[in-house]
Amino acid sequence: MNESFTLRGVTFQNRVFTASGTFGYGDETTGLVNVNKLGGIITKSLSLKPRDGNPAPRIAETASGMLNSIGLANIGVQHFIDEKLPTLRSLSTKVIANIAASSIDEYCAVAEALEPFAEIAGYEINVSCPNVKEGGLNFGTDPNQVARIARELRRRTEKILIVKLTPNVTHISEFARACEAEGMDAVSAVNTLIGMAVNIHTRKPKLSSTTGGLSGPAIKPVALAKVYELTRAVKIPVIGIGGIATWEDAVEFLLVGASAVQVGTANFISPATGVTIAEGIRAYCASHGFADVDAIVGALIAEKNRSVIDSWL
Repeated sequence: MNESFTLRGVTFQNRVFTASGTFGYGDETTGLVNVNKLGGIITKSLSLKPRDGNPAPRIAETASGMLNSIGLANIGVQHFIDEKLPTLRSLSTKVIANIAASSIDEYCAVAEALEPFAEIAGYEINVSCPNVKEGGLNFGTDPNQVARIARELRRRTEKILIVKLTPNVTHISEFARACEAEGMDAVSAVNTLIGMAVNIHTRKPKLSSTTGGLSGPAIKPVALAKVYELTRAVKIPVIGIGGIATWEDAVEFLLVGASAVQVGTANFISPATGVTIAEGIRAYCASHGFADVDAIVGALIAEKNRSVIDSWL
């Protein structure tokens, strides 16, 4: 059974990755799960300097999901290099560093700091960050800004570049096209949806920031539709994210055209979820007589009637 997936000459042993922010920096769970059975680890977001993030409370459970407003809290790129890379160096699974920043210069500076280290196979760019030079507007909701980030990073590295797209836009395909035009190797979708929860007894929001990012099974139908839209709009690979908790969920994303998937919130229930999902995909393909997982990518048998998504493209 061929389960592998190749991006920019780098081969991942299977198509299941961990989603940024749900698996730490890749070293915290080594005693809980054999991470070398994963296709890849995508680290918690890294910024140029350490960030404390938002004050508590910054996580709230919702129906079939979770709201978070962590605020990109992280140890900073230099601490990551000094304290985390030595452990990651011993892993056979590939490591992708997620980068978050508040300016294009900062995105580039973080990538340049990581560039000398061969154990980093590439970068996933979190564009759902406030652009401090543009009055706090979100990078990810402006396709021109996304294109500028992609362009500057492509000039600085030959490693894998993936842009993680927000679903909080009208047509996500517009952003994917901008990434493709600037030489990105893939896009990952979707990041969290904007959500809110209220404590009716205190009459206050459950998060200190009032709103936060909704993830988990509740967002899967939205994420699936966004991935379907993207795979019909661009030729570069799309990595599906959003509510994937079982191998059946992952197979749905592959069938609509995702080349790989990321497991996020489900890792908080069990860090071994990704490994279990990879095993399930393998068993599904074997039971249907497929010798290569690639055979099910985009294999959705859709009705011929034109969909709403088709009218956008």
